Amino acid sequence: MEQKTTKISFWERFSYGCGDLGCNIIYSAMSAFLLFYYTDYVHISAGIVGTIMLVSRIFDGVTDLIMGVIVDRTKSKMGKCRPWILRMAIPFAIAGILLFSVPSGLGQTAKIAYIFITYNLVSSVIYTAINVPYATLNALITQDQYERSVLSIFRMILATTGTLIITNLTLPLVQAFGNNASAWTKAFAVFGVLAVIIFLITFTGTKERVKPSEHTKQEKIPFFKGIRLLFQNKYWIMITLTLVFIFIIYSLNGGAAVYYAKVVLKNPNLVGPMNLVASIVQIVAMFFTAFIIKKIGKRNMLILGAIIYGLGFAMFAFVGTSYIGIMIASGLKGVGNAGISSCMFAIVSDTIEYGEWKTGYRTEGLINSASSFGFKVGNGLGSAMLGWILALGGYAEKVVAQSASALTAINALFIYIPVLSAVLIVVIMCFYKLDKEYDGIVTDLKEGRGVADND
Repeated sequence: MEQKTTKISFWERFSYGCGDLGCNIIYSAMSAFLLFYYTDYVHISAGIVGTIMLVSRIFDGVTDLIMGVIVDRTKSKMGKCRPWILRMAIPFAIAGILLFSVPSGLGQTAKIAYIFITYNLVSSVIYTAINVPYATLNALITQDQYERSVLSIFRMILATTGTLIITNLTLPLVQAFGNNASAWTKAFAVFGVLAVIIFLITFTGTKERVKPSEHTKQEKIPFFKGIRLLFQNKYWIMITLTLVFIFIIYSLNGGAAVYYAKVVLKNPNLVGPMNLVASIVQIVAMFFTAFIIKKIGKRNMLILGAIIYGLGFAMFAFVGTSYIGIMIASGLKGVGNAGISSCMFAIVSDTIEYGEWKTGYRTEGLINSASSFGFKVGNGLGSAMLGWILALGGYAEKVVAQSASALTAINALFIYIPVLSAVLIVVIMCFYKLDKEYDGIVTDLKEGRGVADND
């Protein structure tokens, strides 16, 4: 097992963070624009798309777990995770292009079939095959709690940069390429090339160091036994539930913003400034979160972030169409999200040591993939809510004025459900105590104490 005090260079931190920058080129596009592309350019019902997204996310959860087992069983000179980042970079870029390439000549049924196939291919297979190893890489670079937090901060700063690129350049690129269905394909061809370059930086700039304790059982764990071991890890359960609610918020924030700006604020061009302010404030705030985490711990940082994030969403209910009010609310969301995003994945990594101490088995890949299942379920639920609630409210893409029920649906999606989700995050994390226990657990692992016999 590596020494807990390993220092990570700036370049390795940056290289690690680049992985989420690459992933976010597709993830942010799916969250912010995919439903909009399907409804307004491909002309498929929001309700149908929402159902496809939810069904796909359930399948996605299964493939996440399978990929976690594959990562745990991967053995190469390059490590467990880095080989997969290299292997999947080009398929990832191609997948993003396919996602925004629904053939215009197809009939409605054929279009729905194309959406179902490509959405599952991207979300459940290719994105999973690169994102699960990437998420696991944090736990293999270092075992130091603070360094893991710093890696997560770099990850989320660069992920937010990816979101900025997508939210601010996608529509201008689409317009530059002709503002039609094929323009989306061309835009994502550009983004795909960028993603490949970024993933190569992650692959070449990182190193896997952490090994299991010499006291930890080394045999391959059967799939269902691995799942059973997960549910003996109470802190993994807590952070996974928390991730579900975090990604419900992220999905709704990304997907509902374009509808909120278009229908409620009467200005679709506000999507860019709203996201820009939130993202810039988040990036700036994250330069300070490492110092705060050192003082109060990851758990308290996440709780504080969730409270501020929820207040930011709630503020939209009171500011109306005031530009200043909208930007202040967006900035408040940025501050809150900085607190959440700087901690959430580092907390997942910390639960690996707890699980190793509790069960006698170290399963980095399975723990990260199962947490990935949690946040993809959250993302899927958010995407499904977006389609279902818009359809229930009677949203119609071609009308001049939306109905009162459509207005209520959009407000629920952009304001009230995110606020409720933030409250639930705070409640769950109040029961999380691993920050105080972690150092003792790592010491126990090094000395062979606290390792259960699960034969």
